[in-house]
Amino acid sequence: MSLTIAVKVTPKARRAGVLGMAPGKDGAPLLRLAVTEAPEEGRANAAVLRLLADRLGVAPSACTLLRGAASRRKLIRVEGDTAALAARLAACVR
Repeated sequence: MSLTIAVKVTPKARRAGVLGMAPGKDGAPLLRLAVTEAPEEGRANAAVLRLLADRLGVAPSACTLLRGAASRRKLIRVEGDTAALAARLAACVR
């Protein structure tokens, strides 16, 4: 089972972390994340996957970037128990 999460990333931030939720252009919610790495050579993408894995309590290898490698808006799949991942995600945003 897996959970697919739409995120909006702020690279080169002072601090890495979960910033909350924001509405997307289509009205669907986006998880806002900040990472300290620059968006060069995939470093920011790797940092996003590590941050999300850490916050959700899964291995970094359980997170896969599906779409948005060169964009601030990304779609990420996280492998694991969907209900548990959704609960951890809700706890991160509070």
